Amino acid sequence: MKAIVVTDKSAGTAGMTLVERPRSQAAINDVVVQVHASGFVPTELEWPSTWTDRLGRDRTPSIPGHELAGVVIALGYGTTGLSIGQRVFGLTDWYRDGTLAEYVALESRNLAPLPGDVDFVVGASLPISGLTAWQGLFQHGRLQGGQTVLAHGAAGAVGSMVVQLAREAGAYVIGTGRAADRQAVLEFGAQEFVDLESDTLEDVGNVDLVFDVIGGETGKRSAGLVRTGGTLVSIVGPVETLAANILAIDFVVESDRAQLNEIVQRVRDGRLRTNIGDISSLDDAIAALNPTGRRKGKPIIRIRL
Repeated sequence: MKAIVVTDKSAGTAGMTLVERPRSQAAINDVVVQVHASGFVPTELEWPSTWTDRLGRDRTPSIPGHELAGVVIALGYGTTGLSIGQRVFGLTDWYRDGTLAEYVALESRNLAPLPGDVDFVVGASLPISGLTAWQGLFQHGRLQGGQTVLAHGAAGAVGSMVVQLAREAGAYVIGTGRAADRQAVLEFGAQEFVDLESDTLEDVGNVDLVFDVIGGETGKRSAGLVRTGGTLVSIVGPVETLAANILAIDFVVESDRAQLNEIVQRVRDGRLRTNIGDISSLDDAIAALNPTGRRKGKPIIRIRL
């Protein structure tokens, strides 16, 4: 099978190579999926799991990419809940070879059925962004209707999902970004927009929940905006805050079939809009994934045309 591999952590996306690899085989409780489309998160080349196994041993050359949509072509021993020929989408294990390949083997529990009226490209754009937003808002953030949410990076792949899901849940949503993001953020459903380059973040006042995808100084300042009993949720590492009266949580997204079902149903009925950026083929993926400017939306690789 064709696959993109990485071997040099210092090279970033420039170190990607398109090679021929043996086709993935299904272990116990696995399925093999013929990948039709794969999502990609550029920061995963900085994740330890891209380069080492759970014991810290080098596992390169490794195949990056962890989001997929495709068709099940093989079942491992003991696999239940899915069938050969079924359309699926989901999130692969961080420490296993990923989805920038024609085939991938993964645990069946990490997949959900992809309805026939949802395109593979759309399906591949949902797992990380959708699950991250869902888990940050509802599992970790305990969001309730009527609360106020500050969503950083609200024009991005994750941030735009945060805005839409929070708004649907009945929250008042304030989105942040650069000046050029204003219209997109408001179209995704935010009631207010804060330009992080020119507006004063502290003018936002007290909020019930901050969803931080930026970190650094912005994350520290955001902690001061959370009202007593509120929550700061981060996906960019631990939050440094002296505030003892708020809950500060950082988390890593996990696959969840029930949540994937909820997310894709919202796409089907128009309650949730995907934020897809450039779409390229596997043969053209390396050039497409090398950054030439600010990236808009989630990059998708269409593996099977």
